[in-house]
Amino acid sequence: MASLVYDLVMLTTSVDRLDSRVIHALAESPRIGMRELARRLGVARGTAQARLEKLLRRGVVTGFGPDIDLAGLGYEVQAFTTLEIAQGRLHDVVEHLKDIPEVLEAHATSGPGDLHCRVAARTNNHLQEVINRILEVRGITRTATVIALSEQIPYRVLPLVDAAAGSALR
Repeated sequence: MASLVYDLVMLTTSVDRLDSRVIHALAESPRIGMRELARRLGVARGTAQARLEKLLRRGVVTGFGPDIDLAGLGYEVQAFTTLEIAQGRLHDVVEHLKDIPEVLEAHATSGPGDLHCRVAARTNNHLQEVINRILEVRGITRTATVIALSEQIPYRVLPLVDAAAGSALR
């Protein structure tokens, strides 16, 4: 009778408390040196370096800023535009959107619409120009745009990092 052999593979998909502390320190001071990072964390420089390299290698940490205030750049208007796209035209539309600097991000979505785009504009009139430029590509069948009146919760990930680090201990 043949015996079965199983390999145990652990997938590291979460972060632990030290990883969380590394991420918090980098969020607080993105230009921090490795020696100072280690000092703040109370660990050896090699430990801090290894943890950061692991986070980079795994794609948990993807960049080091800077964070930009859009209003500070003169872009006072933010809006979200939902695009409905004809079948087979997604690639063309996305390539077109990449050439529009005011399109900050685009996400393929389920439900109504195919792409959800975050856009920035200097004024409402400029927003109309941006939308008109978006519509220059063939394949968009319908759009719906809403203007953001105010930011209630800014983009954040640190609470999620803390939650992930907490769940890693359970």
